Amino acid sequence: MTRITAPELSPSPPDSPPPARRSPAPASATPPSRRRHSPSPSLALTPSSASTSATSSRPRTRPSPKRKYSPAQWVPVSSHPAFAQRGGQGGGGGAAWDAAASRLFVWDPSARGVHRISVRIRDAEADKDGEEVAVEAAVPSEMLMPEMDLGYEVTHITLNTDGSALLLAGSHNINVLYVHERVSEDGDTIICRTAPVASHVLPRNNDGIKVMQTSWHPFSSSHFGVLTSDAVFRLFDLSNDLVQPEQEFYLQPILPGRCQNASSICPVAFSYGSDHLWDRFSVFILFSDGSIFVLCPVVPFGSDYSKRYIEELYEDVNTFGLKSLNPNVVTNSHLAIAWLEATFPELLRQSADGSTLMLRARPYAPVDDSLTLQGPLCRVCEENNELEGKGSSCDGKAVGFVYSSVGKDSVLVTAWGSGQLQIDALADEIQPQWSIGVPTCLNFNSNGHIKSVAMKCDSNPQDSLALRSHRTSSTGSNVKSNTEAVWMGHTPPLLRLSIVDLALPKTPNSSSLSLFLDPLVPERFYCAHGGGLDMVTLHFLPFSYPEMASTPPSVHPVLTTGNSDTTSPFLSGFVTIADAYGHVQLVGITHTAECFVVEMKGWKEPTPLQLDIHSKSIKDVESVTTGMISKELIAGPDPPILPSSSGLRSLTPDSIEGKSTLHHYIKVFHEHYVEYGHKVFIELKEHGDYVKTEIEDKQKRLQAVKQSLLSIETKDQELNKRIDRASKVYDLLEKRIESFKMLPAANKKPLSQAELEFKSQLDRFADVELDALRSSIAALSARMRRFAHMSPGGAAGTGMAPWQAPKAGRSHVTESQMSLMKSSLERLSLINEENNLKLRLIETELKNKEQ
Repeated sequence: MTRITAPELSPSPPDSPPPARRSPAPASATPPSRRRHSPSPSLALTPSSASTSATSSRPRTRPSPKRKYSPAQWVPVSSHPAFAQRGGQGGGGGAAWDAAASRLFVWDPSARGVHRISVRIRDAEADKDGEEVAVEAAVPSEMLMPEMDLGYEVTHITLNTDGSALLLAGSHNINVLYVHERVSEDGDTIICRTAPVASHVLPRNNDGIKVMQTSWHPFSSSHFGVLTSDAVFRLFDLSNDLVQPEQEFYLQPILPGRCQNASSICPVAFSYGSDHLWDRFSVFILFSDGSIFVLCPVVPFGSDYSKRYIEELYEDVNTFGLKSLNPNVVTNSHLAIAWLEATFPELLRQSADGSTLMLRARPYAPVDDSLTLQGPLCRVCEENNELEGKGSSCDGKAVGFVYSSVGKDSVLVTAWGSGQLQIDALADEIQPQWSIGVPTCLNFNSNGHIKSVAMKCDSNPQDSLALRSHRTSSTGSNVKSNTEAVWMGHTPPLLRLSIVDLALPKTPNSSSLSLFLDPLVPERFYCAHGGGLDMVTLHFLPFSYPEMASTPPSVHPVLTTGNSDTTSPFLSGFVTIADAYGHVQLVGITHTAECFVVEMKGWKEPTPLQLDIHSKSIKDVESVTTGMISKELIAGPDPPILPSSSGLRSLTPDSIEGKSTLHHYIKVFHEHYVEYGHKVFIELKEHGDYVKTEIEDKQKRLQAVKQSLLSIETKDQELNKRIDRASKVYDLLEKRIESFKMLPAANKKPLSQAELEFKSQLDRFADVELDALRSSIAALSARMRRFAHMSPGGAAGTGMAPWQAPKAGRSHVTESQMSLMKSSLERLSLINEENNLKLRLIETELKNKEQ
């Protein structure tokens, strides 16, 4: 392993505080085109380097005295006191990584605070001492404490892009810890300002609505999204208000009255899009039954984007969207143009100044239209071009989800509780869609500007029917058809790449799986579960690597725990660190508060270690071949070439010719036989020591064999006794088997195919549907209690903002919503009672059959 040697770091920092972090300057260059269908170039955006700096009404903290920094000592991360002092008493809460400042944040549940650890990565091969430690941590580290008692167990922490705020998420609550706003400090313990998030929606009594996932927006350091169990996606602005969300989307995946199973309305996870056309303005949402929906466009107010990228999208909509023959596509194109012009008003200003590289998103939402919840994304079989249903071949329920942009492809990975990974790719482009005639609720500030937005997002049931005419075989085959197919007016289908089975032990409950992306190789991701940690690498991508169509993904186990119980997660915290040597460092924290570091090669596949225990070692081969006699001596001397005997008979020994011939033969005999005998003598003389050693060795082995034979003879009687005892046990087992055959249950027939299918449906109902029903009932109950306690004069008493709506219809809307929720609760209760009765009947029938 050869790496570039980094300059040696000083063993201790200076006695002055570290310099302040500087935000990176936005890059002026843009990556090349990544369009899948259109021949025109598509410019990608550069990530935003800074978020909005809106003026906050937070009180200024009192300046604390300057700290004196003591010299730090560098130790391996696994030996840091933050992990060693806990002594395996239990971890939990997660970890976060700040790449700009090279700091690791770890939640300590016993201290109820966050360890902020400075980390450095050195080249282990450059040192002469032969140590293998590459990731080191500074001692002492800082402890960031929230200014108030959170009152709940922190299960996940996440850091924003500039490292200034930390989300402390639990199962029902969320708080924001401001890293740089210090209330007080005592040595290495710093008390930071902390504020709750959505206190009117997420009560402190841990009852009702659950937090399914929370994540910072990748293109804004002040915006983060929250997905809750009541099927609502909320986008909060850290610099504006943490009580009322900036944008609120009420998800309606199935029309009322058409719900067949409760798992289809229970959200599980979400993921933001990345650098690919409209994917940057998209949010992908996964539901419990594995269906995937898309919200587009969703943009944080005040976030920055590349001007060239926005101009390319604007030109794209005007060129292809308005020329479509589908009236719905033309309507959505007009709405997309209006959205781009209102969100980025600089598009209408044809300024000659080319120095403006970034555009800031302005608050905007159409009044009379709401976003469409696009989906569920159907899957297309590439061979026969037939659509699969939203139900997949994977078992159990969906538990994890991640989006990755790889080259020209957008890859979606879904983790299932049965231990399977479902890998799909978008077969077409994401396009913005609106529901015409569904009004949007807007909240304005005192200056008349939009402060917050709320809308109900319904799915389009006719969208999947429109996909029947879509054929993926034409993708990439005809340039003209691809150009016209940029705006088709329907949700893009999914192309099934592979289903990876991790071969986890089968458990009654769903296994816990978590997905993490690789920071250097976009084709690679990691899956953490109760059995360990696996690395999955994609080789075939339909638009980036079409020539690798027959190559399946490769799965390499990184760590194996050997734990048969995979329902509980193995890791409580996991971060991926991209070092300066082109490698990836995996830092994981187990639930027993143990830390480990694994170094992964950045661009090479790990070679599996293969050991042959039956092959001889190099030393054994050399010891055998060293003392052997050469093959030339064993083969004997080469026979001389003799003339024909007819000429020799005519010669006499006394003649001159006879003496000459005799002298010649004596010389030949001496060359071929005497010299060979001399060589053999020397070889045997030198070979004597070796033969003596071999004979002694053989005698020793012979003595050992004799001793073994004697010991076997002495144990022969004992072996015979054990064989007799085993025969008696075998006879006893045969008698017990014969007695078991007489029992009533012995004549039980195996289940038929229909009974097996019915049993699988029952297992799915017990595993997925009951949990989804309980979650839906709890979310509806919490929402009904919140509406029931609403004051008659408006929503001011509950912390909700007054939405812009006609006063005459406000009470009517509230009553209709309450009646709809009551009817839904009654329907759910009836369904639950009927299902319980069916389960009891089935259990009694099964017991009767067993008897």
